[in-house]
Amino acid sequence: MIRLTDTAFDPGALLGDFCRGRSETGAVASFVGLARAEGGAAAVLELDAYPGFTEAQIAQHVSAAKARFELQDVLIVHRTGAITPGESIVFVATAAPHRRAAFEACDFLMDYLKSRAPFWKKETGPDGARWIEPRPQDLTDIARWETT
Repeated sequence: MIRLTDTAFDPGALLGDFCRGRSETGAVASFVGLARAEGGAAAVLELDAYPGFTEAQIAQHVSAAKARFELQDVLIVHRTGAITPGESIVFVATAAPHRRAAFEACDFLMDYLKSRAPFWKKETGPDGARWIEPRPQDLTDIARWETT
């Protein structure tokens, strides 16, 4: 399941719900991304998405992750709108029969979300606003999945 939301969410509650009733799942891996204050340089992070398109693009990568890692299930919740430091931006959970598949799939999906998913990110702080682009490390991270 993929969900974009402009309201805050509770990662603990999402994880609890995701784990509930899984008698054939051996491992659940999860990741929570938080907005950073960047040492006081960022007061607000704004994320925009194109409804329908963004979910469809993410769904393609979820399908690839399911095939590659033999996943049983995936949950992605991603914020849009204005987010303040300390708030959750993204939650990813993966369920698999074994831990390695769950961990690697979660990492694979986060690398995609960080560097290629169609979100527009702008950070505003005391010095004004600036658009956020993937860092060189983000591009290096996703490149390792493209060669293996």
